[in-house]
Amino acid sequence: MSEQQRQVLFEEFWQNGGLTFLGVFNDLLVSNESNETAAEFVRQKIRDAVKDPHTAELLAPRDIIGCKRLCAYSGYYEVFNLPHVKLVDISKTPISRLTTNGLMVAGIEYEVDDIVCATGFDAMTGALLKMDIRGIDARSLGDKWDQGPRSYLGLSMKDVPNMFTMTGPGSPSVFANMILDVEQHTDSIVECMNHMRDNNLRRIEPTLDAENAWVEHNTEVGNRSLRSQCDSWYLGANIPGKPKIFSPYIGGFQIYTEKLKTVVKQGYEGFVLSA
Repeated sequence: MSEQQRQVLFEEFWQNGGLTFLGVFNDLLVSNESNETAAEFVRQKIRDAVKDPHTAELLAPRDIIGCKRLCAYSGYYEVFNLPHVKLVDISKTPISRLTTNGLMVAGIEYEVDDIVCATGFDAMTGALLKMDIRGIDARSLGDKWDQGPRSYLGLSMKDVPNMFTMTGPGSPSVFANMILDVEQHTDSIVECMNHMRDNNLRRIEPTLDAENAWVEHNTEVGNRSLRSQCDSWYLGANIPGKPKIFSPYIGGFQIYTEKLKTVVKQGYEGFVLSA
């Protein structure tokens, strides 16, 4: 396509709004060159919307676009033109302390009515690890995942029998419609439990080979995406000390669904079921 044709399509998807903007071209998240065309389009949109050039540049994507959720198109950027709204970049000058009236940053006090604490979003693994789940020989899930999350199909783990995870690491989770994710996982788990009950089976867990193969596949597919190059919560980069592993399965919801169906048809291939 010519530059003019690309701009027409970008504008059409931008006006539609939402994350569909990243679907303009199918290589936006695998090609740096393609991604840069979209990133520059969005940068210019922000520059056009935000009057203060410094604020506009702070809001503009500086690298790969799609690493963070887009605000396209919601009127979000125009909010920064309001006289009582100020954007402060704390990546280089962090908040030093709370004050009676607000926050202190780089020697300047910003007076506020409310402070929303939005820190420590430990995605994919945080909630599971905080439960102190223990499997065979009382080994904790934290020990098993000390180098990053491991699972088979994002559903089950070796040495943690009879435990299923919903939309956890190794499953499409955030890279699909979450409602569909939950419904599909629920149906799969219930189907498995019914199968076990009907066949007088009491225990299920994946084999080590199956778990290793899925972890390897998940990593390989994730590394194909530009999102694997970003310091985002997809990799746990926002949590100090957390292993940088691309946790979600980005290979596609339909492909994942077909894989699950095949596993079931093959008599729960990769799992060990016993009485």
